[in-house]
Amino acid sequence: MKKTIFLAIVGLFFSVTTFAQHGAATGIKFTESSSWKEILKKAKAEKKLIFMDAYTTWCGPCKMLQARVFPNKQLGDFFNQNFVNAAIDMESEEGMRLSSIYEVQGYPSLFFIDPNTGKVIKMLLGYQEIEQLLDTGKKVVAKRKA
Repeated sequence: MKKTIFLAIVGLFFSVTTFAQHGAATGIKFTESSSWKEILKKAKAEKKLIFMDAYTTWCGPCKMLQARVFPNKQLGDFFNQNFVNAAIDMESEEGMRLSSIYEVQGYPSLFFIDPNTGKVIKMLLGYQEIEQLLDTGKKVVAKRKA
């Protein structure tokens, strides 16, 4: 019995790990750029805010976001239209630099950033359900247009 439970937990972990990748076929499309400077430039050119997923490779809730939330079509349609989406590994060189600028307190941290000022408009800490993230994104966009 214990062996079966253990195998089920290990299987669940590997399934989340396997599917927890940015750049799914549907859902939020994260920019492939590794340079924050390029992300800022793209957002300014497209007149969009930046949505930044500050994650680490070992973070369980980060993997759950990547597997369960970010691939959602409705969420992706809205975020791809309104934001330049960036997923940054906070343990990379660029991530460590950004972590100190944006004072990351935990993982995942989800930031909505104005590319013109570099200021955070809204920050969410921890796992978010699809509806929560979509609602927050809509509020951020509405506030910007007001």
